[in-house]
Amino acid sequence: MVIRRIMRSNTKEARILGLQVGPPLPAADTPAACPLCGRALIPGPSTDEHHLTPRSHGGKEKFLVHKICHQKIHRTIAEKDLARRYNSWQALAEHPEIQAFIHWVRKRPPEFMP
Repeated sequence: MVIRRIMRSNTKEARILGLQVGPPLPAADTPAACPLCGRALIPGPSTDEHHLTPRSHGGKEKFLVHKICHQKIHRTIAEKDLARRYNSWQALAEHPEIQAFIHWVRKRPPEFMP
């Protein structure tokens, strides 16, 4: 589904036309950012999918992250703790080991894989 946005002062007219009012959407070629480290996501072998709540604990929603970020999350935090305490990006970023990792990995290129 394509959503078109327009900048108009007359929002009633926009609703009648079925348009969404607001700032323009980013260009399609703008790379997405990793929700953990904030670096650009380049499609390919350096990306992976992560469930904030593990699937074994009922998690369904998937997020695209760098493979190295995904590995660090699962090597550092047990699934039980991911489900109970670290089930948001903010909570993950507050974990001391993850904070140090984010500081380190932000200096690496987006495609970086050890």
